[in-house]
Amino acid sequence: MSTDDSSILVVDDDATFRERLVRAFAARGLQARGAGDAEEAVALALAESPELAVVDLRMPGRSGLELVKELRAIDEATQVLVLTGYGSIATAVEAMRLGACNYLPKPADADEILAAFAREPGTAAPAAEVASLARAEWEHINRVLADCGGNISQAARLLGLHRRSLQRKLAKYPVPR
Repeated sequence: MSTDDSSILVVDDDATFRERLVRAFAARGLQARGAGDAEEAVALALAESPELAVVDLRMPGRSGLELVKELRAIDEATQVLVLTGYGSIATAVEAMRLGACNYLPKPADADEILAAFAREPGTAAPAAEVASLARAEWEHINRVLADCGGNISQAARLLGLHRRSLQRKLAKYPVPR
């Protein structure tokens, strides 16, 4: 893929992560733009449809899956890659069904994302990127805690853990991939 005149749209509610990716893509010769939510992304795509789009799965408001469908409706030639910290086989299948060309777990850098665009659609990332069971558990706990607005007691109830057990698990650093 030639990056001389290609454009890429990065859609992520995490402003720091989004801007880091936009700068990294610009440094690699792409015309990079960023959007913080689905509405902003649709407006940018309607103004000038990108060749590539990186879409976060979980955002406030409309989900990344809905945005995949909208971006593909605006321009079928747009290649959309779904990026998420909360991946599962079911969401990967749904993203592909809606028109995403590939799916990557967070954290991912610009080179990994460009490599995923270059791979055959639907092909998994190399096996070395599979998270360990302990890492998956830690990510799940943090997702539930985020969904509970940081309320440890509520998260513990949803996870079926004692509050103190959950606090001990949260005190541990995430296990490396």
